[in-house]
Amino acid sequence: MLQTRLEKNQTYIIAEIGINHCGSIDVALELIKAAHEAGADAVKFQKRVPRIAVPRDEWDRPKETPWGIMPYIEYKERIELGQGAYNVVSLTCKALGMDWSASVWDRPSAEFMVQYKPPWIKIPSAKLTDRDLARAVADLYPCVPIIISTGMSTEKEVEEAIDFYLSMIDPERLVVMHCTSTYPCPLKELNLYAIRDFYKRNYPDLVIGYSGHETGLVTTVCAVALGAQVVERHITLDRAMWGTDQAASVEPHGFRRLVKYIRDFEEARGDGRKRLYPSEEAVRKKLRGG
Repeated sequence: MLQTRLEKNQTYIIAEIGINHCGSIDVALELIKAAHEAGADAVKFQKRVPRIAVPRDEWDRPKETPWGIMPYIEYKERIELGQGAYNVVSLTCKALGMDWSASVWDRPSAEFMVQYKPPWIKIPSAKLTDRDLARAVADLYPCVPIIISTGMSTEKEVEEAIDFYLSMIDPERLVVMHCTSTYPCPLKELNLYAIRDFYKRNYPDLVIGYSGHETGLVTTVCAVALGAQVVERHITLDRAMWGTDQAASVEPHGFRRLVKYIRDFEEARGDGRKRLYPSEEAVRKKLRGG
């Protein structure tokens, strides 16, 4: 579906479920249904092996959770979906005709996702500079697009990451997402012009996207207007739910509006040429005569 959208000059819209399911397959399925009903093209999860992905000095930090205070590493393990849950996710998305994939945080997670033959795979912003993971993903996924997010990174780090991926895969397989990794992100730090002035200008042959963590919808539509061809926003059942990403997420009714606004823009943007439309002819004749 990604390639089809791009060929039609349409935006590919990803509803990021991430960890907003809080380890519940029932909540995950509700979010998949909500994303599908909103018109999203895909849903995305986050897959990690906590004892690999989480820095060791974070393991024992006390974490307040709905299940009580526990070590941070136990919390991260508790909210991970397992094999059985992902089997259900895969079957559900297939039945709905919806794409799904995950951000992979470590090699075992990248290996785990291979069995589902995802239409693309994603590297999260936190792992943009992880060359070992980049090599593993390029090796494990020789034929599908690799999406990389660029939050919490300097311009130099982004350039070096793009160069590294392009040393392993063809340009048509790389999707680069502009991103600011603050949850939620204040408007003044979205830096949307970077889509046009940094990414599109320096990498005209790459697919450029936008991964947003702001509140509100209009800025994401603006990102599309500035050239983002892939858009990712977190989806939640309720922004008041417990969880680190909920406040930066979009509720189902909001996601429906976001998809509509993007599709409305696509219909309205035109081809950049000034033209006289047949619908104007009668008014033209009345007001100008002749």
